[in-house]
Amino acid sequence: MSRSEIVDERAIADALDTADTDPARVRDIIAKARELKGLELSETAALLNVADKDLEDEIFRAAKDVKLAIYGRRLVLFAPLYIDNNCSNNCLYCAFRRDNKELVRRTLTLEQVAEEVMLLEKQGHKRLLMLMGEDSTHCTLDHFISAIETAYDTKTDKGEIRRINVEIAPLSVEDFRRLKAAKIGTYVVFQETYHRATYRRVHPSGRKADYDWRISAMDRAMQAGIDDVGIGALFGLYDYRFEVLGLLMHARYLDRTYGVGPHTISVPRIYPAKGAPLSFAPPHPVSDDQFKRLVAVLRLSVPYTGMILSTRESPKLRHEVFELGISQISAGSRTNPGGYHAGREHSPDDEQFSLGDTRKTEDVIRAVVEQGYIPSFCTACYRLGRTGQDFMDLAKPGLIQQYCLPNAILTFQEYLEDYASNGTRKAGSELIESMLEDVPRGRRNAVKERIERIKAGERDLYF
Repeated sequence: MSRSEIVDERAIADALDTADTDPARVRDIIAKARELKGLELSETAALLNVADKDLEDEIFRAAKDVKLAIYGRRLVLFAPLYIDNNCSNNCLYCAFRRDNKELVRRTLTLEQVAEEVMLLEKQGHKRLLMLMGEDSTHCTLDHFISAIETAYDTKTDKGEIRRINVEIAPLSVEDFRRLKAAKIGTYVVFQETYHRATYRRVHPSGRKADYDWRISAMDRAMQAGIDDVGIGALFGLYDYRFEVLGLLMHARYLDRTYGVGPHTISVPRIYPAKGAPLSFAPPHPVSDDQFKRLVAVLRLSVPYTGMILSTRESPKLRHEVFELGISQISAGSRTNPGGYHAGREHSPDDEQFSLGDTRKTEDVIRAVVEQGYIPSFCTACYRLGRTGQDFMDLAKPGLIQQYCLPNAILTFQEYLEDYASNGTRKAGSELIESMLEDVPRGRRNAVKERIERIKAGERDLYF
């Protein structure tokens, strides 16, 4: 696979160098973005280069409107579950890197996986993102798949995991088929940086040092039948504008080649990680204002994609970017194997990176409700086969919201019945009542009827 098939660095550089930021031109681009058709490379570059504050505010307003048009005022919640932190790679920004002697290494047994899952279920989680390091001498793919099966099989009273997404190192087509057979949802892997020279510098050794093997991972996943994939960049390794355009080119390549763009795009920034000196001094630090800009521009450029925000960021900034395009968030996260274990004091000794938002899951949910968003634990699309092309056919024109809002209401009603404190239940019930007005009239009565069934004890109702 040639370098230019997916990401053309020269084209990105040219787009940034020649970006036309004339106000009339920028407003034309914003108007086009509001049509939910996405943007070309040169148009995205123009928005990234805007210096005028009033124009930036217009970009932000448009990003909010596009997000509302596609996904409405709902935020999908999930929790990461780390199975292992052993790694044969030596990524300079990551605490899991092979040469980090300060890290306490762990691989969870299946019994420990079950314990972690039970604790997450008791917080109300229904969706997991499962992760492991890249070192098959400690954690094999067989063990990871067994961990997935264990997580699905582990249930507590009314708690269960209904969908597991996966973020692990790129696999062969054959191994991706095994992962698909384990009934995963979305397969996620970040390119980290699309700038080849930077990639080489920050990944000095290990399998991950191979840029082409990593960037072609989604091709192999698609060939294996995994049609929901998630991409991302680690902002701070190189010019954030370049990375946004790299993500756009990658998204367009997938859409052009397979008819299916990325189901999700993640936007993590580098945060301090014990034993990883580069993480304390990122080569290209991204300010909060730049971060808000890149989130908004990505939403306008790839309007159909789910945009994921982790607990790296502070509660304040997280709530600010909810308004700019974020549609999925982690809550109550731990980034180390065994991090949820009851009675275990949280320690940075074996976590992948430091957390900016350490609030409990219910505290995150309550704050989301108070901001006027509805927390969603929905997994309906995966389970009804609305994936890949079928999902894109609904998401691109904004039709997916006819499922998203009703299913968000129903899964949130479950949470309120089973896990919420009295205060959160009251606030959540009031929000649901107001949100029902936004449900299409033809489906509203069906949603109300299912809410009553949930209150009466039924679970897992969806459209």
